[in-house]
Amino acid sequence: MKIALCNEVLQPLPFAQQCRIAAGLGYDGLEVAPFTLADDPLALADADAQRFARIAADHGLAITGLHWLLVAPAGLSIVSDDAALRERTTAVMERLVELCALMGGRYLVHGSPKQRSVPSGATHAQAWERARACLARAAGKAQACGVTYCVEPLSPRETDLLNTVEDGARMVREIGSPALRTMIDCSAAGQAEQEPVHLLMERWMPTGLIGHVQVNDPNRRGPGQGEMRFEPILRSLRAMQAQGHCGDVIAVEPFDYVPDGPGCAARAIGYLRGVLEGLDAHG
Repeated sequence: MKIALCNEVLQPLPFAQQCRIAAGLGYDGLEVAPFTLADDPLALADADAQRFARIAADHGLAITGLHWLLVAPAGLSIVSDDAALRERTTAVMERLVELCALMGGRYLVHGSPKQRSVPSGATHAQAWERARACLARAAGKAQACGVTYCVEPLSPRETDLLNTVEDGARMVREIGSPALRTMIDCSAAGQAEQEPVHLLMERWMPTGLIGHVQVNDPNRRGPGQGEMRFEPILRSLRAMQAQGHCGDVIAVEPFDYVPDGPGCAARAIGYLRGVLEGLDAHG
């Protein structure tokens, strides 16, 4: 099992220094938030994306994928009643797919709750249809670029659209693209789902609809810094991997960095490696 670190945890350090720290802590890769690379990610040229991939490789890391896709440029939305804005947002999504492939990433995580929450004056059904059209376009680009686009269920405290894995699965099925999947974020699932995360994985991963997993605690800190126990989660992930139902990368994505970014990253990797070693020891 490979473990990536979401790179905004190490902001505002330069990317090369983020790579040095992550590699030194024992991470296998970085999951990159595009806004950390440029104020406007659309300003990144193909050569820039390839340069970031080389920097990571020079430190023994892979760029595993992209997440937090629509933070920049400002003002984006996949549910706005402004068709021109949705078109501009979709163009950003398609370009980020290209950048992900150029960086060697294998997946994109579409969370971006503010950019998909139901706007004033719209119904949930209207927002769903608008989001579906934008995500279908992104999925088409992802299929062409050989990557997977994952729509991320998030808790109701963050957004009122797509809150559960069942919601994500519905969107994936409606669009019907082989390059579109949903995913499991342990923090969000711990807040929004009715069953424990490891059972959620065991129920949904065999469907082939789950494209990625992020590990964090419902208290929004890193794994091991809250009440959620990750031994059953990692055990289930191991079993799902052995059956070919999930990929080999999980990503650490805390939001509340305690004691700070590097300290949080160190705590998470130590905890996860320890749990995995315990599973190895006990079978």
